[in-house]
Amino acid sequence: MTVRARLTLWFSGILFATLVAVSVLAYFETVAEVRKGADPAAKLEEESDLRDILVILAWCGLPALAVSLGGGWWMVRQALAPVAALTKAAEQITEHNLGRRLPCAGGGDELDRLTRVFNAMTQRLEQSFQRVREFTLHASHELKTPLTVMRGELETALDDEALTAAQRRRVESELEELQRLTTIVDGLTLLTKADAGQIALTLKPVQLDELVRDSYADLQILGQASGLTVELAGCEAVTVQGDAHRLRQLLLNLADNAVKYNQPGGSVTLALRRAGVEARITLANTGPGVRPEHLPRVFERFFRGDPAHNRDVDGCGLGLSIAQWIVVAHGGSIRLESEPGKLTTVTVRLPVGGG
Repeated sequence: MTVRARLTLWFSGILFATLVAVSVLAYFETVAEVRKGADPAAKLEEESDLRDILVILAWCGLPALAVSLGGGWWMVRQALAPVAALTKAAEQITEHNLGRRLPCAGGGDELDRLTRVFNAMTQRLEQSFQRVREFTLHASHELKTPLTVMRGELETALDDEALTAAQRRRVESELEELQRLTTIVDGLTLLTKADAGQIALTLKPVQLDELVRDSYADLQILGQASGLTVELAGCEAVTVQGDAHRLRQLLLNLADNAVKYNQPGGSVTLALRRAGVEARITLANTGPGVRPEHLPRVFERFFRGDPAHNRDVDGCGLGLSIAQWIVVAHGGSIRLESEPGKLTTVTVRLPVGGG
């Protein structure tokens, strides 16, 4: 039951109880007191008075109850209207628009005070998010120089012919880990800049089917080592308004995941179809899949649900986050569905246009 309905019932109940109490009091004052000194011949007249009171109660009490219900509901609705407006405005605030402020009614009442407190809270949250973004951006930027230097030193060390086989393997392993760290830093930099609105997309008509065919060729190369069967189930000619570089990055991230989180001898199926006013890309792969309880979190940064924590799988948990940002920035949507141990399917929907 809503607060409005509950307050209306309370208000009407109090009014009706008051009406009944007044009627009972009137009965005792006008009938019962008179009955004490009345002779038996006056009982008929007293009973008639009692019936008159009951009739008055029925004819006046029931309409009064209806009026109190309607009036109470209207009064409570008017009183709670600012609360409803405040709730609706608060529901629209997310981590991406913390700069939005709730409007004050200007009455100087408790609701205005609550609005000011809520606005101050969102302002503090906005400042905290901004500090986190600045720290991440500065830290990732500062890490790039030493990582570049270390990579150069390791690559130079590999050219040393005096290295033994064991030493060469160790240097190659360190170089791989350094490359992985560089990928993490680059991904964090990209996402942090995207959160701050510092990345501008170069939008123009893009032949999405050409990008999908290029991604299919990449999938064939990536899947060779694991003996994967790669299939292009369909590729309709579709033009979208987008950034070709970012869309290519999207497909590469999805293709990389489809190969990494697969099983030896498994399969990957890629398809592009037009469905009305949207282009629909589907990428399905066999493998361990994602547990149902992990599905809501697959696009979170650094989230890698079991069995993705396997050391044999290289990754940093940022690929799907970057993919989601690219899709949303193009006005589309991305969804992942999975049957553990059977099939995992990623579906990307992008608006058609620009042709």
